[in-house]
Amino acid sequence: MISKTVVLKNDTGLHARPATLVIKEASKFQSNITFIKGTQESNAKSIMGLMAMGIKKGEEVEIKVDGPDEKETLDTIIALFESNFGE
Repeated sequence: MISKTVVLKNDTGLHARPATLVIKEASKFQSNITFIKGTQESNAKSIMGLMAMGIKKGEEVEIKVDGPDEKETLDTIIALFESNFGE
């Protein structure tokens, strides 16, 4: 299991389009991916879970990955955050 904390820089937060990008990328991997914000946790492959978290600009999110391809998985998800989801 590996994890990293990131800060959401996207002005509009983690709304439907970026959440869909997360799910699209996350679904390519076998590892389990969990987003943690405060006391909230969500499976990163669940649109409802990600949207319910209501992650806003400037908020910290811990990304926890566990599985056979965890390093590649974490690197891919971090890259999405660092690119501001192409927005």
